[in-house]
Amino acid sequence: MSDNEEDWLALRPQEPSPSQCCGSGCKPCIYDVYEKELAQWERAKAMQDKSLLMGKKEQSNNSELNPDTFTAFSVSLVEQLTEDTYQYKFELPGNSSLQLSLGQHIVLRGVVNGLEVQRAYTPISPRNAEGYFEVLIKCYEAGLMSQYIKTWKRGDVVFWRGPFGGFPYQPNKHGELLMLASGTGLAPMIPILQSITDDEEDETFVTLVGCFPTFDKIYLKPLLQDLARYWNIRIFYVLSQVTNLLPFQETSLEKLPWSYQENTYTGRLNEDLMKTIVNSCRRKPFVLICGSSAFNEDMSRYLKVVGIEEDSCFVF
Repeated sequence: MSDNEEDWLALRPQEPSPSQCCGSGCKPCIYDVYEKELAQWERAKAMQDKSLLMGKKEQSNNSELNPDTFTAFSVSLVEQLTEDTYQYKFELPGNSSLQLSLGQHIVLRGVVNGLEVQRAYTPISPRNAEGYFEVLIKCYEAGLMSQYIKTWKRGDVVFWRGPFGGFPYQPNKHGELLMLASGTGLAPMIPILQSITDDEEDETFVTLVGCFPTFDKIYLKPLLQDLARYWNIRIFYVLSQVTNLLPFQETSLEKLPWSYQENTYTGRLNEDLMKTIVNSCRRKPFVLICGSSAFNEDMSRYLKVVGIEEDSCFVF
C-alpha cells in the first residue's frame, strides 16, 4: 500500500458503533452524520483534494447548540435529587438561550474505557431560560453513560448536540392535556407545563400523572407543588413500591404529607386507574406519554380501552 493510500485511509471516517446511537430517532442520527462524512471523504479522495475535508467538524467550542456537531458546555451545578437521580446545570454565555421547542431533547456524548456512548436527555429548564440549561438524569449502576456522568463536577466540560424531536404544542389547541410520565419521563412534561402557566392567555387544562417507585423517589417536588397551585393544573402520583417490595397497605397513604394524600395512588397505573383518571378529566384529553418502552406500550393499550385512539396521543 502506498503512503498516499495510507494517508487517505487515516482520514476515512470511522463507522459508529451501536453504543454511539442514542436510539431516540434523532435527525440527523450519528449514522446519518457518518454517511455524510463518508460521502465527503469519498469525493475528496476521488479528486485527491484533502482541502475538501477541512469543513468537517466533530465538535465545537462556540456554545451554540448544533444537531450535526457536538458543542462544549460547562457544568455549573450538580444536585442530587434521589439516591440515583441528579439535576445538572450547564452554563450558556451571557444571556443566551438554547432556543428549544417544547419537549425537544439533546444528545450527550461520553467516553468510558475508550468506548464512545451517546444518550438522549430532555432539558427541564424553562424554554426562555437565559444563561443556563438544566437536565434531569437517572444513573444506573451498570450503565456505561452513568459511569461517565457520575464523574462530573462543577467546571467540567461535556459535549452535547441537538436539538431533536419535540411536541408541537400550541396554546389552547387542546382543551385538556393528560400527561403520563414514568420516572425521568417527567422531563419533557416540565417545560410544557411551565409554558402553559407562564402564558396568561393559555387556558389549557392539564392533568399530570407521575409514576414513581416510592414517595422519596418523586423528582422535583417543590416545582411540582408550585405548578399544582395553578387553577388549570392537577397533579397525581402513582407509587408502585415500598421498602422490601411489600405491597402497599391502605394505611400507607396516611404516612405521606397531608398535601399528597388526596392526589396519590398506590400500586401501578393500570387499566382501572386509567379509566378513573380519564373520566375525571374535564374534557376528552390529548395525551402525552413518556417512560420506558414497556410503560409507553401499556399506557397506549389502556388508553385505547377507554376510547382514546393513537391520533389523540403523542409518545416522546
